[in-house]
Amino acid sequence: MPLARRIPKRGFNNKTFAHAFQTVNIGELEKFAEGERVDYSALLEHGLVDKKNRYVKLLGGGALTKKLHVRVNRASKKAVADIEKLGGTVEIIG
Repeated sequence: MPLARRIPKRGFNNKTFAHAFQTVNIGELEKFAEGERVDYSALLEHGLVDKKNRYVKLLGGGALTKKLHVRVNRASKKAVADIEKLGGTVEIIG
């Protein structure tokens, strides 16, 4: 058997440091009132995310008709554009 197959495989693995994101489409944000602030705790109250992790990514699926102020960890360009088109804001937190 070749030496490369006999030696144990070790090295850096980024899975230890990677974050699993919960996704929320902007169409699901219709549950909120006009001008309301949407963050992790508000999403948790409305049942849009779980308690399994606190990382939320906003995606551009669906249609939004309300002005909202959203605070999430990540957001797609389409989601940001759609929210800002209605006069809302998207704040990306670390």
